[in-house]
Amino acid sequence: MKRNYTGCAICDSTWGDVWEEVDGERMFFCCATCAVQFRRLVGRIREATGWPLIEALEIGGDRRGRSWEARTGSATARGRVSFTAEGEILRFEASGQT
Repeated sequence: MKRNYTGCAICDSTWGDVWEEVDGERMFFCCATCAVQFRRLVGRIREATGWPLIEALEIGGDRRGRSWEARTGSATARGRVSFTAEGEILRFEASGQT
């Protein structure tokens, strides 16, 4: 999966040393909470779009709320997400697919 960050897959931090496999790809996360958030976000996007695979995911924002844009093939979906301190999805919005 192509991502817009070179550090942690969800927040771009470079500290920490958590590595987890997501969709068959080994990804770096700064902490276990970010790993949980990323996995839940990917799952929720798949649920909202019906896509079996997300080819690219761009994430912006910070701990108070993040925007996301997912792509697969020629389809694109966008939205916003916020998480609890434990990494649970607090609010998820998808603004549709193109």
